[in-house]
Amino acid sequence: MAAKYTISLEKIVKTHGFEVVYAPKNISEIFVSSPDVYRPGLIFAGFAKYFDPDRIQFLGAAETEYIKSFEPEQRADIIKRLLAKKPVAVVLTRNLKYTDEFIELAKEYGVPLLSTAEGTSSCMSTLIAYLNVELAPRITRHGVFVEIYGEGVLILGDSGVGKSETALELINRGHRLIADDAVEIRKVSHKTLVGSAPENIRHFIELRGVGVINARRLFGIGSVKISEKIDMVVQLEQWDPEKTYDRMGLETETIDILGISIPINVVPVNPGRNISIIIETAAMNNRQKKMGYNAARQLLHNLGMTDDVVPEQEELEIWHNF
Repeated sequence: MAAKYTISLEKIVKTHGFEVVYAPKNISEIFVSSPDVYRPGLIFAGFAKYFDPDRIQFLGAAETEYIKSFEPEQRADIIKRLLAKKPVAVVLTRNLKYTDEFIELAKEYGVPLLSTAEGTSSCMSTLIAYLNVELAPRITRHGVFVEIYGEGVLILGDSGVGKSETALELINRGHRLIADDAVEIRKVSHKTLVGSAPENIRHFIELRGVGVINARRLFGIGSVKISEKIDMVVQLEQWDPEKTYDRMGLETETIDILGISIPINVVPVNPGRNISIIIETAAMNNRQKKMGYNAARQLLHNLGMTDDVVPEQEELEIWHNF
């Protein structure tokens, strides 16, 4: 069974600037576990079959006007339908004010009440995006994660193969470090993985023979980044003369991480090979493939070995000028 992650209401309040109108206890002790939010129109109307109390509930102008349209007795019953389910929190948007009746019922059922000046839809979408990252399924992999020309490159390999040294060279070439040694990978959507470093080791690199260095202190703030989408994986391994390595790159190999297929390049390490430049080139090549250009297929077409690639017009014009 997949682990279920939580985030404290205190962190949500601080990050999004919510005002706490009422809380039954310290908000650092209240935890949210669902990345989804909800507008409780159906439960106000009496339909509660699919109501999920783990979701933060949002009230906007439509909901508040709906409640106000009833007589006081009915109004209390409608509010009770929501609060009796004990949702994790209720957020009132657009600088609207809770009625005394709403606050008293929240105290009775122990439901935290928050408010914000932001519009309902924009606040909901911002919070959903935030919760999708904070509560995403995750794993930690031993490796190095760097950003190269906007591409998030996860470098894997056995201990001592040269991952950290490669990352150091890439930083020196103007790219950015995200994580060394431990990479925390989160599945933020059905097709997107985001990598980051655990907070306690962020920006640190371990170099055998030198020790631990702080990349941010040595190379400046522009040499590091907090997180990045994982676009490709590079697997470093010691050169095996018995193994046949891909020399064309015609087909894209992939690796499965948290159920998502990520392009992977296996790069053999051998004395004399500049691994940093190879990884840099692999990142640029991966970017071209995502844009629809495959150099290997283009070469086969130029050699008359396939008809499934039409050379780009600009390239044909340049070629004919020589």
